[in-house]
Amino acid sequence: MKTLYTKIADHNVTISISNPFSLHLEKLLKAEIQSNENPDIDLVINKGFGKPFVGFDINITKAKNKITFERADYLIEATTDYKSATIHVHDELALKHALMNLYSSYIVYHNWGLLIHSSCALEAGKAHIFSGHSGAGKSTAARLSQPRELLSDEASIVKITDDTITIFDSPFRSELNSDGTHQVAPLASIQLLNQSLQNKREQLKKSDALVSLVDKVFYWAHSPEESKKVMGLLKTLVSNVPVYDLYFKKDNTFWELIS
Repeated sequence: MKTLYTKIADHNVTISISNPFSLHLEKLLKAEIQSNENPDIDLVINKGFGKPFVGFDINITKAKNKITFERADYLIEATTDYKSATIHVHDELALKHALMNLYSSYIVYHNWGLLIHSSCALEAGKAHIFSGHSGAGKSTAARLSQPRELLSDEASIVKITDDTITIFDSPFRSELNSDGTHQVAPLASIQLLNQSLQNKREQLKKSDALVSLVDKVFYWAHSPEESKKVMGLLKTLVSNVPVYDLYFKKDNTFWELIS
C-alpha cells in the first residue's frame, strides 16, 4: 500500500492506495503534508470495482455503525461519521465522484459546510460563485473570468458559520486549474446563471434564493436529520451572502455588474 497525506479545506486526509494503482490520484489531491497522526478523514482506495459510468443513481444502505453508497462505477463503505471509509472504484472519474460524495457527506454531517455545484472566481480578494442548472454556463463563466484566480470550476467548498462564509480552493475540478496563491477567501456573492443577449443582475429574496440553491448542493439524502442540516446551512448561507439572477452575454463584461 502507498500512503498519501493531503488536505481538503480545513481537513487533513490520509489516503492508502493499492499498489500498483494506475489512477493519477495526485492530479486530484495534491500532497500537502508529510504525515498525519490524527487525520480528520482516513481513506483506503481500491481499484477494480464495477463498470464505467452509466448514470448518477446511487443505492444507499445504512446500518448501525456503517453506511454504504453504491453506484455502477464505485462503492463507498464508511463509518456513519464519515471519518473512515474504504472506496472501491472503476476508474478516475469514479474516484473523483466518490470522493465528492464522501467529502460532501462528511462536511454536512459535521455541520461544517456544503459542496455546491458551481464555479468560483476571485476579485479583489473576495470570492464570487456562479451556479445554475446543467448547461447554464458555469464552466463558461469560469473561463471568461480568467485571468482571475479560480477556486473551483465544478464544485465549490463552502464553509458556513453564523457570521462568516468562506470559500476554499477545491480539488474537485472539471478541466480548469488555477496556479494562484490564494487558498481561501470570503464569499461576497452567488450568481444563478442565465445566458442572455444582454447583461443584467437582479437580487433574489432570501426565501427564493434558498429554494433556488437546494438542488445545487452535492448531497445524497438518506435521513431526515441530515436533510435538516443541509437546509439549516443553506439558510445561514443566504442570510449572510446576497444571491442574484445573473443574465450574461458570453463575454467577460458581466464582471462589470459584480466588481
